[in-house]
Amino acid sequence: MTPALLVLEDGRAFHGEAYGAEGETFGEAVFNTGMTGYQETLTDPSYHRQVVVMTAPHVGNTGINDEDPESGRIWVSGYVVRDPARIPSNWRSARSLDDELRAQGVVGISGIDTRALTRHLRERGAMRVGISTTETDADKLLTRVRESAAMAGANLSEAVSTAEAYVVPAAGEARFRVAALDLGIKANTPRMMSERGIEVHVLPATATLEDVLAVQPDGLFFSNGPGDPAATTGQIELLQRALAHGLPYFGICFGNQLFGRALGLDTYKLTYGHRGINQPVMDRTTGKVEVTAHNHGFAVAWPDGTGLDQPVTTPYGVASASHVCLNDDVVEGLELREDDRLRAFSVQYHPEAAAGPHDAAYLFDRFLSLMEGTA
Repeated sequence: MTPALLVLEDGRAFHGEAYGAEGETFGEAVFNTGMTGYQETLTDPSYHRQVVVMTAPHVGNTGINDEDPESGRIWVSGYVVRDPARIPSNWRSARSLDDELRAQGVVGISGIDTRALTRHLRERGAMRVGISTTETDADKLLTRVRESAAMAGANLSEAVSTAEAYVVPAAGEARFRVAALDLGIKANTPRMMSERGIEVHVLPATATLEDVLAVQPDGLFFSNGPGDPAATTGQIELLQRALAHGLPYFGICFGNQLFGRALGLDTYKLTYGHRGINQPVMDRTTGKVEVTAHNHGFAVAWPDGTGLDQPVTTPYGVASASHVCLNDDVVEGLELREDDRLRAFSVQYHPEAAAGPHDAAYLFDRFLSLMEGTA
């Protein structure tokens, strides 16, 4: 096996074996706590420029199939696993995970103590990292790690967005038409809307309000995506104009952060983020607790001195924190109301999650109610 070296920007180093393509890569080191769904993780555009550490010790056992990708390619910058499967075993498997990583040029490392690495990231926070199968000197690799780009201040959504608009037709009779801004959209999102009778017009991240209105939509949707919401301006201006125009709005993940900034709230970088499929979130509008899938390193900041129970007045109506993470009280959802009527809402997590959990799928039904005017 080819030796591989992983070096974090604070100097800690791990030695292992090459997994996937050989070469050298850099990104932000983050960890994912999901025990299933590694193919969906790899193809999620929100992981652009990130090196993902899997906390599950055994990865790759079901191989790779051609049905489950969330986009047309693997987006992670690097992949870190402890014990890769030697032989994939699943009736849908078309090839091994190792072969797929090699084919797409994704550099990885295996055979390291991912538990120790995860604990380090929890204590020190997400940070830049390099993986190399060509460099044996940790100090030399560390120099290149510290010269690589940081995630804070990065505007990445346009790099992962579709170049051309396209339409996902409604399954059966079309009840509504939605303009969906692709900031790194996952394939299951328009699919779940389609199942509910929504015709989805997916637009590039550079779309204007005029592009949105040309679709004649009943609602506007902002997807998940990578990067720092504070570095984004055009999409926030579009959303503010759309809210002033009266378009019903639903946002997921990055779409939640941009919604917060459009309402005048701040965002901030979490120490190590939420990434996995087992995060408990309370829907404060119903009191129900959901097990949810997360992938975010930034979050919406509620104003200082204002409790989560206190709403905030904005130029577009009254905003409230509709969802909260029960692990750390991070704001996980927003609602905007005018005269007690729901105008727009968003969540920080993933109701479209594949391979699950599916506790939050009801939010797509809430979007239907919003467009119907019955929410």
